[in-house]
Amino acid sequence: MADLVPNQGRRSPLVPSLGVSYRSVAVPLSDRTPEDDHRPVRFRDRKEAGRLLAQRLESLRGQDVVVLGLPRGGVPVAAEVARVLGAPLDVIVVRKVGVPYQPELAMAAVGEGGVVVVNERVAGLAQVGPADLEQAVQRERVELAGRVARFRGSRRGVPLNRRTVVLVDDGIATGSTARAACAVARAMGAARVVLTAPVCAREAARQLAADVDELVCLETPRDFRAVGQFYVDFRPTEDAEVIELLELAARSTAGAAE
Repeated sequence: MADLVPNQGRRSPLVPSLGVSYRSVAVPLSDRTPEDDHRPVRFRDRKEAGRLLAQRLESLRGQDVVVLGLPRGGVPVAAEVARVLGAPLDVIVVRKVGVPYQPELAMAAVGEGGVVVVNERVAGLAQVGPADLEQAVQRERVELAGRVARFRGSRRGVPLNRRTVVLVDDGIATGSTARAACAVARAMGAARVVLTAPVCAREAARQLAADVDELVCLETPRDFRAVGQFYVDFRPTEDAEVIELLELAARSTAGAAE
């Protein structure tokens, strides 16, 4: 199992950008008032949320950046961010490898190119041996390959090596998928990982700060029940929309290079 990469859980030296309000004014968590926690914040749709998020990322314009959307709902948000930053857009497809009998608890994450990031602590506590872990990894690799082929078709993924990777989701509840995506992006060569979302549960934001170089969220509400509560239009993002956005972005990138 030489391709298994332990998650070192390194802590970023940078201070994450938490508690940014819908008015695009930085509000540290300690300075927020009870009124802020109960103030209704609702984005019209993922496209609007992406535009607002892009405003907070303007400092990255002109840098060697790749914007990666977490499919499916993160891709429409990421498309707006990539457009504003003038950066290439792609998806980051990851599959969490859950502990037997508790699949929501991830003991590893599988990414493209044979990347596998193992949480040695979780696997050890769950008493999952190398053979069982490898079997679980292989199952998720099959699922991952199917999703990559569906979303990207014959196109190759955008290289991440030595680049700043901006990971985008439409919202972060527990952070387990985002954490897996960050680990996979690093294993794929990203020099810097910036995790972004219009809204993130406050506890998840605190925990994710150790896994990224920068965390940028427009809202980190205490009263967080589901991502959908912060959107007026939160209809499911279909595969066809993801594919169309990626194709449009690929054509735009190719045209700019000519």
